[in-house]
Amino acid sequence: MTKSAVEFDPFSEEFYAKPYEIYRRMRQDAPVYYNAEYDFYALTRHADVAAAFKDHGTYSSARGVDLAQVKSGVPPQKSIIFMDPPDHRHMRNLLSRAFTPRAVQSQRDTISDLVRKYLDGVDPAGFDLIQDFSALFPVEVITRMAGVPEEFRQQVRLWIDESLHREPGQMEMSESGVQAATDTSIFYYNLVQQRRAEPRDDMISALIAAEIERDNGETTTLDDLEIAAFATLLGGAGAETVTKLLGNAVAIFARHPDQWRKLLDDRDKIPAAVEEVLRYEGPVQYNVRCTRTQVRVHDVTIPAGKPVFLIGASANRDPDAFPDADTFDIDRDRTRSQNLGLGYGIHSCLGAALARLETTIALAHLLDFMPRYEILWDRCERVTMQNVAGWSRLPMKVLR
Repeated sequence: MTKSAVEFDPFSEEFYAKPYEIYRRMRQDAPVYYNAEYDFYALTRHADVAAAFKDHGTYSSARGVDLAQVKSGVPPQKSIIFMDPPDHRHMRNLLSRAFTPRAVQSQRDTISDLVRKYLDGVDPAGFDLIQDFSALFPVEVITRMAGVPEEFRQQVRLWIDESLHREPGQMEMSESGVQAATDTSIFYYNLVQQRRAEPRDDMISALIAAEIERDNGETTTLDDLEIAAFATLLGGAGAETVTKLLGNAVAIFARHPDQWRKLLDDRDKIPAAVEEVLRYEGPVQYNVRCTRTQVRVHDVTIPAGKPVFLIGASANRDPDAFPDADTFDIDRDRTRSQNLGLGYGIHSCLGAALARLETTIALAHLLDFMPRYEILWDRCERVTMQNVAGWSRLPMKVLR
């Protein structure tokens, strides 16, 4: 295959710092991109990414959802994120009961209380939005739902951060990342066993009592590994997504103060603003799939058994899907194309409604807390993480 003039290295400093210019060039010059060094393909246009998300028969999750997993050839742990139908359908039908509209809305008061708790603890004259606020309350929400004791909730966040962290040039987990992932799995496995002995009113206890239809038609309960794997996934997604989404939102609004003023004038616009942040600079950059069969896209043949990056963050900036796509506009017409910020198809985020609710409530409180604010850009730091984009440090001050 002819080498593309565009360079997309998902583990490079350039990508971590400025992915959207890379995406623009890929959409324009290499809509089916091939990276010879890592031997993967990537799709960046909205129509192609959306179609691939829905085509689980061609683009499989069963070998993993990041490059290292797919290339390892080692089957990942039993978790819904690594399943294709019919196993995925049965598991999702069960797990989605934890995120019904009623179940999500029941968390409203808890979210508000936690947001107020952490905002009350910051100094308006100088604080770090991430370290002092947005990294703290989301993990409390999701792990509380799961049944994690209070004294372990922030530790779960630290384990997640370490397991996702990648230094530039690093594809595999570091030794400390592997240890953090192992510690997380052991913690949840032990917690499941504790809840089997002493059930409580929490998600893990509910999953222990639930039954699931298996591929062979048999109905069984979930085993400890299955429940622990879901709790691990839930804790990671629930903590990282909102932390990064809210940090991105505050950074974007600092650069678009006219849009912040719109929210100050009309709080009813907050849900639309959350959707636009998800589109414009969402926390999830891509998901990796593995081709089950050979597939042809834009006159490029992708062989069977190859990793393919489905870059939703690029698709959400595709001008063919979103007119004036590089403009941040909370009043944008959102009916024209599907926002892929939290996935699409069978693997769309189970906790998407909860993430939206948390971010909506947090933004409402931030509008009251800091109607005017300034970010100290020279002290900001971006994360360098597997799949996740956002800020690790966002120092700022409230202006009076």
